[in-house]
Amino acid sequence: MAATSGRECGRCVTGATPNVETVGLGIQRSPRKSERRWTAPEPVHKTVPRHRGGRVALRLNPTYRQRRFGEEVRRLRERAGLSSTDAAGLLGIKQPHLSNIEAGKTGLTEERLHLLADRAGVKDSPLVEALIGMGRSTGKGWWTDYRKVLGASHLDLAELEAGASGLHNYELLLVPGLLQTEAYARAVHESGYVPSEPRGRAHAVEFRINRQSVLTGGRGPEYHAIIHEAALRVLYGGEAVMRDQLLRLIEMSRLPNVTIQVFPLEAEGRVALSSHAFLWARSAVPELDTVLTDQLGGSRFIDIQEMTAEYRDSFEQLRKLALPPIDADAVPEGRREKDSLGLVQHLLYPLLQKRGRA
Repeated sequence: MAATSGRECGRCVTGATPNVETVGLGIQRSPRKSERRWTAPEPVHKTVPRHRGGRVALRLNPTYRQRRFGEEVRRLRERAGLSSTDAAGLLGIKQPHLSNIEAGKTGLTEERLHLLADRAGVKDSPLVEALIGMGRSTGKGWWTDYRKVLGASHLDLAELEAGASGLHNYELLLVPGLLQTEAYARAVHESGYVPSEPRGRAHAVEFRINRQSVLTGGRGPEYHAIIHEAALRVLYGGEAVMRDQLLRLIEMSRLPNVTIQVFPLEAEGRVALSSHAFLWARSAVPELDTVLTDQLGGSRFIDIQEMTAEYRDSFEQLRKLALPPIDADAVPEGRREKDSLGLVQHLLYPLLQKRGRA
């Protein structure tokens, strides 16, 4: 994503990775449900030693979450009214070491984090516990295997999804990446909508499919997708590909942690906040929420609380205006209003007819 819904970028959320901007960190970087379940491939996890010669090695390229941890340490320091020199003295470390911590290049012990939080007046708060969990993250996971073939924004997105308590995704022009079939993902990349080199497309598609394991694992986050009807009317890859993609949406809706709604064209005039796609990654505490947006020219990581709160409110308004969620087990005669399943079936019907005639 550069990062948002399918998001290694839908341009950025669904596909490849153009420019990525981080808002809040001050850093810019470039590039219910039946028993039937669809299961993504099991990801491969790797670990890397964190020490060299008895000393903690500095990270040359800290991940977004590692940089975010450092930024939150800086915010705690400023909340405590301490300069970097005074804070380093309080923690019993040198000022350059604290600068590396705040840059995400190294971590901070729980004891020192509690000490700083106590001075900031937030000791034993849910925020501190959430920060401890974030600080324990090594930044490594199945996505690490792709670090040499895909941009950092892809890896940052997968790590963000893996660490989220909930994922709330609004998509305008594409089916969210976490719900895409392999054929649809390939068609999006080959269409040119997602700028990518031919040799990198196979890796990008494979990466996107592997990302879907976050929804099917035993501890997967809640995932709520709102897909604009326009995205379901574009036949990426042709009728057969789109038919299977629509069927996949129904299939994925059966997962207990997945909710899928369709935002109908008829509601377009009632809302003025659907100008671009975004992914709201909900944390254990609102202070650590992150939003990834897809806009012309690239994607942005947003972690300023006032801004993430605006996207949270926008998603809630979109949720209210969208059709009721897909319920694959709903009894037809029990339906009394338009819903997302009905719209998907309406779009699917002519595609099924044409297959029958083949």
